[in-house]
Amino acid sequence: MSPSDGPIFVTTRWTQVLAARGDSETARAALSELCSAYYGPVVAFLTHTGCGDEEPREVAHEFFASLLRRDGLGGAEPARGRFRSYLLGAVKHHIANRCRHAGREKRGGTAEHLPLQSGTDTTVELPLADDSPKPEEIFDHEWAVAVVERALAAVESEAVEAGNGRQYAELKAWLSFDADPGSQAEASARLGVNEGAIKVAVHRLRRRFRESVRSEIAQTLPAGDDPEAEMRHLIEALARQGPA
Repeated sequence: MSPSDGPIFVTTRWTQVLAARGDSETARAALSELCSAYYGPVVAFLTHTGCGDEEPREVAHEFFASLLRRDGLGGAEPARGRFRSYLLGAVKHHIANRCRHAGREKRGGTAEHLPLQSGTDTTVELPLADDSPKPEEIFDHEWAVAVVERALAAVESEAVEAGNGRQYAELKAWLSFDADPGSQAEASARLGVNEGAIKVAVHRLRRRFRESVRSEIAQTLPAGDDPEAEMRHLIEALARQGPA
């Protein structure tokens, strides 16, 4: 069955994490891959919420190191749903804990960790580095960009393995949201095939790209969750303004 024919019921990376609460090597490897894939959105979020005197990338490394510790997934529950929501909530709480720790240190106290409770993934209010766009919108935009980039990389890899790397390089502009791909007649001349073949190739490439995006999204959802709502969210997030 094609990924576009219906819901994906395979075990996803995020499902593996939720099922094992991070205690198995498989679950920890799945979480590590997810964290590596979506490092960029966290850095963008930290950049626009402020990290005091520290660099956002340093704080991001600290956050992910904490998340990947064996006891770092105690709050990961199936009710949390999508990895995107969990990750955003976790980084918000990490920043809140850091600020609380810094405040207590100034008063001579010790750090007190805030528990990450279900349903609180967007309730922590953080200081903004600027007025617009909102850090959550930046996070979602960068999340969508990361999904698209991974989907493109998968499609390119498939094309190269199939011996169609030159064709992909010529036609990939038709997958862009904003670039002008030029005329298909010119592409057909460069590739030495008729224009009808180019139209078919572009159609197939776009379909495979959509499937790849959907598959990438599905890996961040719990089992049985329909990726279509997340696909719509991705499209809306891409349409928003990215980080300045």
